[in-house]
Parts: sequence; C-alpha cells; structure tokens
Amino acid sequence: MPVMCGLNVLVIDDEPFMRSLVSRLLSVMGAASVTACAEGRAALDTGVSGIDLVLCDLNMPGMDGLEFLRLLAETRYQGAVVLMSGENPRILETALSLARAHGLDVRGALAKPITPDALRAVLPRALPARAEAPAPGPGPEPDCDVPFTPEDLARAITARAVEVHFQPKVRVSDGKVIGAEALARWRLDGRPVPPARFILCAEENGLIDALTDVVFSKAVRQAGRWQAAGRNLKVSVNISVLSLDRLDLPDYIVDTAAAAGVDPTALVIELTESRLMTDLRRPLEVLTRLRLKGVGLAIDDFGTGYSTLEQLRRIPFTELKVDRLFVAGAAQDATARAILESSVALARALGLETVAEGTETREDWDLMSALGVDMVQGFFVARPMPAEEFDAWHAL
Repeated sequence: MPVMCGLNVLVIDDEPFMRSLVSRLLSVMGAASVTACAEGRAALDTGVSGIDLVLCDLNMPGMDGLEFLRLLAETRYQGAVVLMSGENPRILETALSLARAHGLDVRGALAKPITPDALRAVLPRALPARAEAPAPGPGPEPDCDVPFTPEDLARAITARAVEVHFQPKVRVSDGKVIGAEALARWRLDGRPVPPARFILCAEENGLIDALTDVVFSKAVRQAGRWQAAGRNLKVSVNISVLSLDRLDLPDYIVDTAAAAGVDPTALVIELTESRLMTDLRRPLEVLTRLRLKGVGLAIDDFGTGYSTLEQLRRIPFTELKVDRLFVAGAAQDATARAILESSVALARALGLETVAEGTETREDWDLMSALGVDMVQGFFVARPMPAEEFDAWHAL
C-alpha cells in the first residue's frame, strides 16, 4: 500500500535539486499531488487550502522557515507539518518546539541530506489524524474559548458543579493499572472550560482553596468506592502551592480521606507549581506533616516551571513526574531523551518512583520500558474520564 494514501503535499525548499528529489519520492510513495515552492511567501500565495502535509526547509532566503511557520499558523492550517534542515540538531529541535508553540501539528523532522529511507520512515508519523489508523487510546478533548467570570466559577464551586475525571496510572513492568490522577473539569453552559484557565482564575481570585476542597472530597469518595469494591488504586490529587499556606491542610486531607474509608497511604498529593513559593516555612511544614501521616508527595511537571533540583533537595517527595515535553516523541528527540534519562536516573538515586506523563504512542511506551520508568500516564493508555467510564474501561 502506498505510504502517502493519496494525500496532498506541499514542499518548500530553496534548493531545486532537493525540491525535485522530495517531490519525486512523494509521488512514488503515493501522494495524490505535490506542490513545490522555493520559499515561504510563494507557498502562502499558492495557498494551503486542501493541503494535508507541509514539508518545510528552515534556512531559506527571503522568508525563512520560521517566519513561514508563524504565518502558516495564522492561517489556522489544520494539516501536518514536517521540518527539513541541514542545521545543527539543537537548532532543529528548537524550531520544532516553536512550531508546536504556534499550535501546528508537527509530526517530525528530516535532517539533510534527505534519503528515501529517512523520508519513508517519517511519513507514517506525519500523516494527518484523519488518515491514520485509530490510536490505542482516544485523544484529548479540544479546548474551547468559553468566556467566564470569577463569579461564574465561584457559583460552580459552591454548587459543587466542578467535576472530577480520572486518568489511569499504569505500571510499565506489567501493564497493571495501579492508580489514577484526579483532574478537575468544568463545563459552563455545556461547554468545557480549559482547566488551565479556570485554575488560574481560582488562584487569582481567592477561590483555589474552595476548588481544592471540592475536587479532593470528590476524588477520595471515589477512591473509597474503589477500595470497597476491592480495587486498590492510589489516587493522586493536584494541590496548588497557594494552598500550602493552610496549616490545617494535612488534617483536612487525612480526616476527609478517613471519612471516605481511604487510608492516607492510598493518596498522593501532586504539587503543581504555577507560582513560586516565596515563604517556605508553612509549605515545608504542611508537606512534611503530610508525609508523616503516610500521604505520598509527587513533584509534578518535573523539568519545567519551578520544579527544580532545589525542591527535590528540601521536600520529601515520593514520586517524580516527568513533564510530557520530555516524554512524548522522546525516541526521536535526542535532547528530550537525554533530559528524560537524566530525570529517571536522578529519581532512582533519590529513591523516588518515576511517572512519565504524555506517553502517547507505542514508541513512547517502549522507550519508558527500556529506561526503567515505573509508571506512565497518557493517551496511549487512556484519556482522563469520569469515574463510571474509568470503571468500564478498567473492566475490559
């Protein structure tokens, strides 16, 4: 079967020989049409409507690849993108990150000189989602730009209308589901509000403690139901650093869990660091008291934000969660893989369990297994889902 499955491809490269070579190869591999342009402006003037895949060089005269990618994103292009470059691999990796930051569906990169085997290898990952085989797990819900006010969120919290979904945490060594992360979800007038938006709103408007209480209480009640049904799953709940100023937090967590029939050792508190801890005295007391009570602590999104080595040194964490930036696609990204390997080695040296977030493909899973990662989360396993869907999925 042809690799390209009848797709329409746009090739942008200032070298005539390279344009001709790549175009011929794509045609042989089954592309329905191949449009070749010498630089980005010509490509935009030609138009990207109906284009399924763009292969773009980075270093071109006139409009270079980076400027083209920014303008391509502004057209709301929905197809896939593959970069081509003879530049230093670190420059290429940075360009990939920039393209993804623009919201483009970047599926990989080709180092020059491009060979038929290299092109053939990258194309299966480069096919747009509508041409791919179904993924093992469903993808994320699209974010919606739903307008809301702090008062809308406050009413939802008071009415306990914020929902909790659960994403499985799977042990890599045997594929067993051993836990779940509780994630806040909110719909306003039936439309999902991105968690990052309403959590930030809660932090900025004095609502984060109330939001935490609603999410935590719902999560531990579900954990209690699972334990009563004989499912010994550890449940992880995210806590903002702003809530670590509450000296009553350890007692609240343990007492609420006990009322739901959940032992503290079945809980993991994930520290989300959207904001810097300024006065460390109260947070350190709260976190240490939680550990004394048997509650696990995870440093979330390790490698980003304020998740630093200094935090590992002074806080008694039990889990290190590697951010998805260094997990998804790490098999093809030498820098991400190096950071991932170093994080796993560091966790092992400190006696911490490792969790790889953003495990989205079989290739990701195989790499996590090879590196000795303890647990994974990600769409390769399953998306976050309501408890009843989690139960049905777990029973399969």
